[in-house]
Amino acid sequence: MLERNLSHIVRGCIYEVYRQLGCGFLEKVYEKALITELKLQGVQAKPQVPITVHYKNAVVGEYFADLVVEGVIILELKAQRQISPANEAQLLNYLKASGMRLGMLVNFTFPKASIRRIVL
Repeated sequence: MLERNLSHIVRGCIYEVYRQLGCGFLEKVYEKALITELKLQGVQAKPQVPITVHYKNAVVGEYFADLVVEGVIILELKAQRQISPANEAQLLNYLKASGMRLGMLVNFTFPKASIRRIVL
């Protein structure tokens, strides 16, 4: 599936989860709901995917992406009042470390869910 089409499906799933649940839940609830919705749409998503950080051939850290969709899109989920520059930097670093090109920073907040695309 093309990244562009996949991105469109993912966005629709995010908005459907928000439409059904609204705001106020923990990130883990949104993660599980989003996995369910993506599966209903025929899209594979893996939760808590490890991302290893290398520096000069040495492993210097490991982080966990909230969701990786079809092995090509990293979703970082938040349930906060506002997204901070640190949240954007986190996703950008996940993309660099993983070699993936597309990430979505998703915030399930009031009055609506927001999605910020980050492309390397």
